[in-house]
Formats: sequence, C-alpha cells, structure tokens
Amino acid sequence: MIKMWDREKVKREFAAYTANYDIEDPKIALKVGHTYMVAQLCEQIAKSIGLNDEDILIAWTCGMLHDIGRFEQVKRYGTFFDSLSVDHATFGADLLFKEGLFERFISQNDIDVTNVELIEQAIRVHSLFRIPEMGERETMFANILRDADKIDILRVNTQTRPEDVYNVSTQELRTSSVSEEVKKAFDEGHCAKRSDRTSAIDYLVGHVCLVYELVYPISKQIAFEQGYLDKLLEFVSDNSDTNAWFAHMREAMQELRAR
Repeated sequence: MIKMWDREKVKREFAAYTANYDIEDPKIALKVGHTYMVAQLCEQIAKSIGLNDEDILIAWTCGMLHDIGRFEQVKRYGTFFDSLSVDHATFGADLLFKEGLFERFISQNDIDVTNVELIEQAIRVHSLFRIPEMGERETMFANILRDADKIDILRVNTQTRPEDVYNVSTQELRTSSVSEEVKKAFDEGHCAKRSDRTSAIDYLVGHVCLVYELVYPISKQIAFEQGYLDKLLEFVSDNSDTNAWFAHMREAMQELRAR
C-alpha cells in the first residue's frame, strides 16, 4: 500500500515553524511566499510529465521544504548570500534530516524511507551550479525542484526591492556595468557562476540566465507566459552600456521564446 502523508499537516507545520521568525522582516516574508509558489510549481511540473499521485506529492513536498534553511540563515546572518553565511541548501537539509526537523512535518510512519531519501537529495542539491551524477529518479526530482525554484525567482526579482534580494542599493543597481564573465555566460546560454557576479547588476542578469537551464517544456512555457521575465528585461539603467546589454538580452530572449 502506498503511503501518502498529509499535505495539510505539512502546511500547518510550515506556518507554525515560520511564525517563530519575524514576518515583518521582508526577507522572511519573501521566503514564505516563495515556498508556497515553488511547491505549487513543483506540482504543476510533476503533473505535466505524467507522474503518479505519490510522485506528485513527493515533488510538492520538495518545494515546501526546499528553503527551510533560509529562515534560520536570515535570523543568524541577516543575508541570503551563502558566501557570507552558510550554504542554505546543505544547512536546511541538515536541519531536516540530521537534526530531526523533518519529523515535525511528516512522521516516519507515513512515508517510505526511499521517498525520504529522494526529498533529501533534491533539497541538498537544489542550489548547486551543477547537480552531481545521480540515479534517474533522484535527478528527476532535483530537476523538478530546480525548475520550480528558478521560475519563481523571476517573480521574486520583480516584486521585491533589490536591497532585500541582492543586498545592494537601487543606486548601485542602476549605475553598475555587467561583467564580462556574466555576459559570456548569457551568450553561451547557461547560468552564471556566483563567483563571476562581481557587480550589482550581475545578479539581475544572472537570474535572467536561469531561463536557459530550465529542463521541462512546461517550465519554459510558464517562465515566458507569467510575464516576470519581460519585467526584468525592462530594467532601465543610468549606465548606457548596461542599457545596450539589456537590449541585447531582450532580443536573445525573444529568439528563445520563438523556438
């Protein structure tokens, strides 16, 4: 018999867990909203590729728990920058699966060990530049989560102040130039490494690059249809070189959309 755990309990416990943090902090509020959106997108992607009910539930659960480490990261370090604090994916996975937090959301009596392992693996690798070689199912759930996360990052970047996302001022964002390494990543059609992002505007450009690495057809469809990518690309800089680069990106994204 397939073990199906209680979605409503997961949501209740997530709400109770995050209530221990300062919801007035825009970083905390951002991650609460992001979590629900990523879980919904994981479910949508899972359904689009014909997964069964159990696997859809696994994908949704990955979304609900993928950023659990972010809340304690913000509380302790005041930043989302892993390089200035902790690797949030590893930190969250350790909280869940080494320190026992997962049991708060799903009892071990309600879920098979193999499914726990799938959820843990997806959470651990979701923020890596490249996922390691894994089995077919592990890779699938990791890609579902990573696609959903990338899609919602586009929304977050249009609805949240740069101070709360990038730890930079609007002034820095509007005056900075795109670095050559980040330009190269965009033109080569892949994500930019975090270590290559050296200016404020690099972070915004780096998030546009996420679209190149979406795995599933529905993910690309959502990314283009939801409109947030277009809003990001409408960015107007006080730097003429940056404005020229954004015109170049808009043209490249239009070509990608048409494929």
